[in-house]
Amino acid sequence: MRTSLVVTFTGSDRPGIVDALSRVVTEHNGNWERSRMARLAGRFAGILEVTADEPHASTLAQALGRLPGLTVLVDRNAPAEPVAGDRWLRLHVTGQDREGIVREVAGILASRRVNVEDLSTETESAAMSGERLFRAQAELRCPPELDLADLRRALERLSNELLVDIDVDENHR
Repeated sequence: MRTSLVVTFTGSDRPGIVDALSRVVTEHNGNWERSRMARLAGRFAGILEVTADEPHASTLAQALGRLPGLTVLVDRNAPAEPVAGDRWLRLHVTGQDREGIVREVAGILASRRVNVEDLSTETESAAMSGERLFRAQAELRCPPELDLADLRRALERLSNELLVDIDVDENHR
């Protein structure tokens, strides 16, 4: 039986971190499924999903936890089965950065049982004004009974309150 390991890590940014992780995965008969990694505030942080046959999963998890210079957490479970009938949406948010944007959007989504499957955010200097610009993209899994018009109205009201652009598109997986 295949087991999924979700590995999160942080460490001082330096060359070779991805190489060290991938070597341990390969040496313990694991398969690197998917990952997200980035340099944040001088640290290198990431999350990855690795699968391995049951006899190798425990030793793989232990070996990952012993990597020098990294703080590693391994969460182990069986792979989740996709839910039939769920709808998928893509969300885009752009506007002047301010505290609370993610919290406000997430509150609307959670109140409608919308699950955030993937979220990327960033801030950057706006081209003309130099002010901080916030951008977010998310993949959303929605229950089949979701009233999409209601969700769009709620996000539009929030967009007006926060003075940001919020777009939701159907994503056909």
